[in-house]
Amino acid sequence: MPAEIAAGASSGRVPGGEGGPEVPEVPVPGLSVLGLSVLGVRHHGPGSARAVRDELDRIRPDLVLVEGPPEADGLVALAADPGMRPPVALLAYVPGEPPRAAFWPFAEFSPEWQAISYAARAGVEARFCDLPAAHGLALDADPVRRDPIGELARAAGYDDPERWWEDMVEHRGEAGTLDVVAEAMRAVREGHVAEGVEARREAYMRRTLRKAAREGFARIAVVCGAWHLPALAPLALSLSGGRARGPGPDAPDGPGRLPSAAEDERLLRGLPKVRVEMTWVPWTHGRLAAGAGYGAGVAAPGWYEHLFTAPDRPVERWLARAAAILREEDLPVSSAHVIEAVRLAEGLAALRGRPLAGLSEVTEAVRAVLCGGDELPVELVQRRMVVGERLGRVPDATPMVPLRRDLREEQRRLRMKPEALAGEHDLDLRRPLDLGRSRLLHRLALLDVPWGTPRRARSKGTFKESWSLEWRPELDVALIEAAVWGITVEAAATARVRDLAGGAGLPELAALVERCLLAHLPDALPHVLGRIEDRAALDGEVRHLMGALPALVRARRYGDVRGTEGLAGVTESMLARICAGLSPALTGLDEDAAREMAALMDGVHTAAGLMGSGRWLTTLAGIARRDDLPGLLDGRIVRILFDAEALEDDVAARMARSMSPGSPPARSAAWMEGFLSGGGLLLVHDPRLLATVDVWLTGLSPEAFVDVLPLLRRTFGAFPAPERRMIGRRVRSGAALGSSEPGGDVGADWDDGLAAGAVRTVREILGRETGGRP
Repeated sequence: MPAEIAAGASSGRVPGGEGGPEVPEVPVPGLSVLGLSVLGVRHHGPGSARAVRDELDRIRPDLVLVEGPPEADGLVALAADPGMRPPVALLAYVPGEPPRAAFWPFAEFSPEWQAISYAARAGVEARFCDLPAAHGLALDADPVRRDPIGELARAAGYDDPERWWEDMVEHRGEAGTLDVVAEAMRAVREGHVAEGVEARREAYMRRTLRKAAREGFARIAVVCGAWHLPALAPLALSLSGGRARGPGPDAPDGPGRLPSAAEDERLLRGLPKVRVEMTWVPWTHGRLAAGAGYGAGVAAPGWYEHLFTAPDRPVERWLARAAAILREEDLPVSSAHVIEAVRLAEGLAALRGRPLAGLSEVTEAVRAVLCGGDELPVELVQRRMVVGERLGRVPDATPMVPLRRDLREEQRRLRMKPEALAGEHDLDLRRPLDLGRSRLLHRLALLDVPWGTPRRARSKGTFKESWSLEWRPELDVALIEAAVWGITVEAAATARVRDLAGGAGLPELAALVERCLLAHLPDALPHVLGRIEDRAALDGEVRHLMGALPALVRARRYGDVRGTEGLAGVTESMLARICAGLSPALTGLDEDAAREMAALMDGVHTAAGLMGSGRWLTTLAGIARRDDLPGLLDGRIVRILFDAEALEDDVAARMARSMSPGSPPARSAAWMEGFLSGGGLLLVHDPRLLATVDVWLTGLSPEAFVDVLPLLRRTFGAFPAPERRMIGRRVRSGAALGSSEPGGDVGADWDDGLAAGAVRTVREILGRETGGRP
């Protein structure tokens, strides 16, 4: 890196032309303005933003040209609206193909935003001068991405580009900031020849400059990335009557050559084009850090915003804010801590030869002094301050698709303010306001606009819901994509449900009914129910019916809360068909099919319990008499019947029979897995069952034990750790197993006197008489 860059002594403004070798003049007849200034900046650079703001106040241009899509020229005036608050972004999308979209983000510390704000404040015209989005979205090739800041940092011996930027630009004051950035980019771009999309972008920028000069503006300012400065500066000098670097228009192609207007027109001729629409959308600091849009993402947008808004004593103000955040979390941070943290940050900067403490120094001071070395509060400061999640706002006058405007009205009506930082919300569906919020979130989910993510509710009642809400900029694109379904959220969700129901199977239709009820879409529900009746009448596959029933039964639970009609007729009919076809469906199943069927049986069992039907248990009791079932299903059915007190014979006898020496060890292990999938506490409280398992396990041959070990590990590994410890203690104690043989007198060592008090209390709770021996 040249020494003059580090010294900050170079020329980055045009006109001026100092600092470069004398070259022949390149006159452009008929094109001349009194002053044309090209301000090369770093996107999202606070130092560049301050310098642009001051330079525009100094030169007072009649026209401001900003790097960006010219289709957005009609949206520039909205920047002066009081309802506009950065970070925001320009969004270009192709109607009918919303995924084909592009963003141009702006933060308060973005030089381009400061240029737009100046134009609005001064009452002068502002335009965008980059390649139109209509061409950019139509071109297949992506522009070549380079990191010039990283290249300069490595050339200067820095391993952190942001630290180099702070030392060379942010911490050296505003004077010469544009010059330093411009000269640095010239050094990086030396010998580079623009090609492809990059060449077309710069050709279009030059076309825009020539057009603005012909329109007669006396003073024009161009604000663009400093990377493009070498491609625009020679033309700016020509239009201003100055000197341009490089050979004349007829010279051979080369890196320093100024292309003629005809050459630029040839390069831009015949470009593919699509129809695009533009709008403003809210943005977040987190998305700036992701490097979206300009491809110049900054790792610490919150820190850069702080440098822009607090140029005086930034270290002291930053650490004072960090202390305030930690105090909000009830952490003991005093003024003395802040003073010591400032001293440490400044001392570290002096040791490292930095002109001012940067982000790394203040972060180390926060960690060592304010947080006492604890990383958790440091992460809190990082999240809230360094990234500084903030969601921008756009005014009501912003062009929006009707669906987006309806959503905004719903958000206001339901008092649901979009926030960039994820927040947890508990809804009580007995309250009309919370019920409306729940319906809105479920409707958006149906439209693939996941503003809210369901969480496990703290209450087990059906009238409670918990959500995590986080608004992300890409949801605006999702809304545009969903706009094809309707102009209101309810109408769009209804149309979307009807479309999904067209090609869905029974399980998908059942889940759709549940979602339809949660979203309260009465116009869509009859259509989905009709589809279910049609599919159920034609679908003879029992597994499909079993997969569909649980969702339909769950949907019935919300009838009293959400004001929906019951589904009793549909669910009773489906359960009857399941019971009739279950026994044949359990024949000839391999291990994977048996495992899938066990999961379906568990779902139907839960659903039948909610329905209050005894038909299901009667069906299982008849199937339990069979001796040709897979071990997993046999054990699962026995456990279901045992828990429901509907098992015809003794459970210990059934277990002993399944684990007899005549039964293959693999089938016995599968039986045990099915039987114990409901939990391991049964073995803790019933010593006979534990004794049966222990006798079977200890009687296996070494070869058989190795074969069944994976199944046993899967079975017992699913138990909670306390249950595993309790089973292990009982096995080790020996006495807890009672007799070593099944059927032994396991209650011989009970003390009836000690147990009498507990038994009496239980009988009182159950409403039974307490007289007599328990």
